[in-house]
Formats: sequence, structure tokens, C-alpha cells
Amino acid sequence: MKNLEEWVRYMKTCKIKGFGYAKAKRLVKNEELQQVVDTNDEWIKQRTGIHQRYISEDENTSDLGAKAAIDALNKSNIKKEEVDFIIVATFTPDQMTPSTACLIQEKLGLNGQQVMAFDVNAACSGFLYALQVAHSMLACDQAKCALVIGAEVISKQLNWQDRSTCIIFGDGAGAVVLKQEETTNRMLHYACSKGDIDGVIHSDAPLPRTCFTAQSLQPSYIHMDGSKTFRFAIWAMHSAIQAVLEKANVSMDDIDYIVPHQANARIIQSVCRMYEMKEDKVYMNIAQYGNTSAASVPIALAEMWEQGILKEGQNIILAGFGAGFTWASAYIEL
Repeated sequence: MKNLEEWVRYMKTCKIKGFGYAKAKRLVKNEELQQVVDTNDEWIKQRTGIHQRYISEDENTSDLGAKAAIDALNKSNIKKEEVDFIIVATFTPDQMTPSTACLIQEKLGLNGQQVMAFDVNAACSGFLYALQVAHSMLACDQAKCALVIGAEVISKQLNWQDRSTCIIFGDGAGAVVLKQEETTNRMLHYACSKGDIDGVIHSDAPLPRTCFTAQSLQPSYIHMDGSKTFRFAIWAMHSAIQAVLEKANVSMDDIDYIVPHQANARIIQSVCRMYEMKEDKVYMNIAQYGNTSAASVPIALAEMWEQGILKEGQNIILAGFGAGFTWASAYIEL
């Protein structure tokens, strides 16, 4: 393109047309965790704001992701055959390969379609990364309609004797349908990362080994330094929100709702205080779901739409942080 004006004319616009979500089947309250790890309901509530979470015992990541996708498609009144590509944000895939997105494509019955499908792993920031990629592809006219899914079955990687992690996480999936549409409504994104040299948040994969030797399979558990994660999270959330506010050239007064990654109620409350922001402007469902990583933001969005909280004409900010380290945000005019 010769200049910015010509590029802007070339760019296509899009809107979110539908929201969907899926819960794992088993509800696990804090009191049940008291029976398997040294903790109690009050301790968990005070430190995290979590009262319960949903745990999957017979459904994998692609199963929950497919359910959320179908829910989003049904609510958007868009036929699944219109979908051109599927992006799944997850760090708990069904398999190392094929991608969870390809498995969801098959579960949706789209194998006969010209569909591109792939996964994104940015941990708890994953949905926001995937949303930015999807918007970019639509804006450049590479496709017309996208399914963006955040799906996790984190319980597969939980050590139920590790109090620092097993009380925090839950399983679930959320999805949105994005479609090209002539609109003046803006959608702006910010994302960043830096290497976690200290391994503050990580889950191990198989290691290289001497050729031709047998490999002993070790369980892959999530490891997290809670205090270091807490400090990073507050800085990252504030940084991501501030960056997208500046991109949009708006102030917090112009924002109707902030939808943050549901990691810890105390983190969200600390960010609210930094902006002198009332908590009723921030949607939180961590008490019911725990931390569902890449699924947390799209689950929250789907619940807000279902409850009539989100309405056309509103301005919202999505924000998250995760292992990597990663952090990201989006400003959306509904």
C-alpha cells in the first residue's frame, strides 16, 4: 500500500456476532477440596475469591470447545458452514498433535469445508491473542467469518496435593463468532510478552533424551510461584489496560465494563483501586468458575450477554495475563 489512507480504505471491519460457553459437568466446591488437600473454604475465599469450580472427568478440551462453539453459532444465527477459520486458545490440548482446533472442526462436522484451523498458546492471555489474530485476518480480507475459542481442561495437569495450584483452576470453554460487517465500531488490540527466566508459571513437556532409549513418562503438573505471579499480574493488567486506552484515545470514564481474566479476585480489586474504579464496572465470575485460563474471558463475555449486561453501543475492555509471561487487552465498541 502506498500510504496509510489507502491502507485504511483497504481494511475490512468486523463485529462479534455471537457468544457461547460450556461448563465441565462436575461442580467441585471448596468444602470438597478440604478432603484431599490441607485447606479450607474460608482460606480459599480470602486468598482467591473462589467458592467453586467445574472439573471435567470425561470430556476433553475439544469436547468443551465444540460445545461453546455451537452455543456461540446458535446465538449468532450464523450457520456453521459460513465459518472460514477456527482458532483455539489453550495450553491443555487433547493431544500434542493434531491441534485442538482441528479436532473441533471435525466435531462440528466441517471437514468438508474450506476451513483453516489452528491453536494458539499464550496461557491465560490466549483468547486475547487469538482474538487479535482473527481480527487481523478478517481485516485483511483473508476470510469472512471466524470462530475464536478459549478452551481448557486444566484439571489434567493439576497435582491435587499442591495447595498453591489445585484450589485455583477450573475447566471450561468460551467462544465468539467474528464476522466481516460494515460498521464504524472499533476493535483495537494490545499484546506483549517476555521470557519467564525463573519459571514462575510453567507446566513441563517431555524432555530431549538419548537416542534409542526408553522414556519414562512423568506426570506434567502446573507449577506456580504465587507471590511472584501476584506482583506480575497487577502490573501486567494495569499495563495492558492503559495501553489499549491510549490506543483508543479514550479514558476510563468512556468504558462501560472491564472484563478481566478471572485469576484472583484480589488481583482484580487491586487494579480497580489503581484506577479508582468502582467494582460494579468490572465483571467477575471467579467465585463460580475459578481460573479457567484462556477460557475465562470468553466465558465471562458469554455470561454477560446471556444476562443482558452487554448491550450494543457499549464500550468494553478485555484484559488478561498469563504464563510466558504474556499480557494483552482489547478495546471493543459493541
